[in-house]
Amino acid sequence: MSENNENFVENPRLDNGPWADVLVQALPYFRHWVGKIVVVKYGGNAMLNEDLKAAVMKDIVLLNTIGIKVVLVHGGGPEINHMLEKTGKESKFINGLRYTDEETMEIVQMVLTGKLNKDIVSILLKEGGKAVGLSGVDAGLLRAKKIDKGDGIDYGQVGDVTGCDPSLILSLLDKGFIPVVSTVAVGENADTNKYNINADTAAAVIAIALGAEKFVQLTNVAGVLKDVNDPKSLIQRIHLEDVQKYYDDGTISGGMIPKIECCVMARNGGVPRTHIIDGRVPHSLLIEMFSDRGIGTMIY
Repeated sequence: MSENNENFVENPRLDNGPWADVLVQALPYFRHWVGKIVVVKYGGNAMLNEDLKAAVMKDIVLLNTIGIKVVLVHGGGPEINHMLEKTGKESKFINGLRYTDEETMEIVQMVLTGKLNKDIVSILLKEGGKAVGLSGVDAGLLRAKKIDKGDGIDYGQVGDVTGCDPSLILSLLDKGFIPVVSTVAVGENADTNKYNINADTAAAVIAIALGAEKFVQLTNVAGVLKDVNDPKSLIQRIHLEDVQKYYDDGTISGGMIPKIECCVMARNGGVPRTHIIDGRVPHSLLIEMFSDRGIGTMIY
């Protein structure tokens, strides 16, 4: 026992053997991931529950400490809804997209880049990490154009990502920082409008632009389930060729569709490993990164 552990109290529930097994199992993964870029999209209940939020931040600082280059991309839908409610403005959704007029865009930018982004950076700093808050506007990180689905509907200042310049993020990663990115984008060329961007899509685009080794979506579901009412029916691996089959039979439906689409986009863009994992499980990110069992659903 280390001389620094004078106050150590043995926990009878823990045994040295299992602890050693965990560390031995994790070692090859440590070696594999050091120096690699991992993009984590953070949202859902893991963002609302303070204990889960603290666990996610500890995980990210640990990854950064051992030399893994982590980029954290976050949304903030519930917080935006709350602020709109406080200002007396109704949250309006059309075909699953938040209608974003000029006033709503100001609130979106204020909540994402002014509050949530800095809250996350503060927690990472408290946990001993070196974090820097960014938005997609900074250094033209994310460029976008007004979304047009060809249905004649005006969605306001909702944007489709048209480009990503990862140079600022790469510079920060090389200096050991954890970039924390909020998903507000600036228009192309002479278009100075700001655009509200889907955070899952933005994270996938950033992962591709960075040449990331892994793209992980932390969400509030276990992954893709054969039966949505049975957590034990989790599908742990889905090959790209089988995705359409799961669309057709309804296994992938509702809110899971855009998440799978982002995984497919990242995989087709050259990201070797894409995952949807349950952010409600404490330290799910570490389980996915450093164990044989993994967690959630991987698109490969």
